[in-house]
Amino acid sequence: MIMNVFVLCTGRCGSQTFAAACRHITNFTSGHETRASICGPARLDYPQNHIEADNRLSWFLGDLDNRFGTDAFYVHLTRDPAKVAASYAQRMGQGIARAYREGILMGAPEAGPLSVTADLVHTVTANIQFFLKDKPRKASVRLETAKEDFEAVWRAIAAEGDLAAALAEFDVVHDVKKPPSPRAGGTPNRLYR
Repeated sequence: MIMNVFVLCTGRCGSQTFAAACRHITNFTSGHETRASICGPARLDYPQNHIEADNRLSWFLGDLDNRFGTDAFYVHLTRDPAKVAASYAQRMGQGIARAYREGILMGAPEAGPLSVTADLVHTVTANIQFFLKDKPRKASVRLETAKEDFEAVWRAIAAEGDLAAALAEFDVVHDVKKPPSPRAGGTPNRLYR
């Protein structure tokens, strides 16, 4: 059976870890943000039997639906929204958090960073939920219960490979924000995520 799997998420919720787990699947290719810098229709030119984890896909849901519709399997990857918002707030000056504040919210001069990122998380989550409401092949994976949820996805897509190694990836924290250096006045022993 030919099938693509798309992992939709807000970001800051384990997409790199999910992609690392998928590297242990032998009957699918997989990747993390493999086509993120491509503009136009080629953005969604994923190979068949490929699993793609990319939080930016949430901004291409119309095209994703037109191209793959109900033929794909979709995973909604989530994490405690407050933790996601806090993680994005630490990155307010860069990436999607900055683009959301400055572009979508037109600066949001009255809103603090956490208000902006909580709104980002809520909006992207609502858009993904709306997109998935008519999709027959889908699953939810919560970072807090990722091993159990990933195993269910493994079965649902008839994955083959090393499940134990895949599950072990969820014990590794990926994409950790490095703490500020002590010279910059930061707290050197704090783990950022």
